[in-house]
Amino acid sequence: MSLLHDQRLRTVRWRDLSRLTFTEKVIENGITLPWLIASLTLAWFHLYLLAAPCSFLFFLTGLRVVHNGFHHTLGVSKTATWFTLFLNSMLMMTAMHAVKYNHLRHHKYCLQEEDVEGNCARMKPLVAVLYGPIFIYRLHAVALRDGGKAIRQGIRIELAAMVLFALAAFFFRLRFLEYHILAMLTGELFSGFFAVWTVHHDCDEHVFARTLSPRWKNFFTYNMFYHLEHHLFPGVPTIKLPELSTRIREKLPDLQVKEVF
Repeated sequence: MSLLHDQRLRTVRWRDLSRLTFTEKVIENGITLPWLIASLTLAWFHLYLLAAPCSFLFFLTGLRVVHNGFHHTLGVSKTATWFTLFLNSMLMMTAMHAVKYNHLRHHKYCLQEEDVEGNCARMKPLVAVLYGPIFIYRLHAVALRDGGKAIRQGIRIELAAMVLFALAAFFFRLRFLEYHILAMLTGELFSGFFAVWTVHHDCDEHVFARTLSPRWKNFFTYNMFYHLEHHLFPGVPTIKLPELSTRIREKLPDLQVKEVF
């Protein structure tokens, strides 16, 4: 029996966790800014080796922001969420409305044939890494083919903005932006492996996603690997996932989990 059908899940309190305080909204919406500023500043001074880890952390926290945006859990309006996805499309060099379309289908058809995003979870790790460019292409192609009018329009706007951003950076020889664009494109090529394979590989119908139990590991990974908890209650913002995890374990003390690492 799938974990989703465990009746004890109905007793887990989660709706109060969907509400964010002003401070929590600031954190969830601005968590990328320190790393973006640090990476661009270091790149401005041609300190690319020092900029690289900051770029990585910007990419990681960027995934957190857009992921919350996909589920409208940033605590802001739908219009503000749209602009958040638009801005991060340029900054992260991927049309986030394309990712959103496939991610919501991933929740609906998790690890089934219709789950385009989750496809690489069934691959061997090296194959999942090499699959990266195809993964990104398929997310865009499928969303442009099957998405509704608003989704397709959003994707086209984001792709146009990304192209203009890149053309301006390389035409005017803005080295720090050239570095940033190349760093983000590199991150996107590995996103299928790190964002999907790591949290879904070797899962089954009962435990369909992995999680990360130690709090200290989650602290250093910005709570991005409470993935089982997220699939069970996608309406809970990332900042509240540690508390959600505690509540789930209290109601399901015999819960069998697979660790991310």
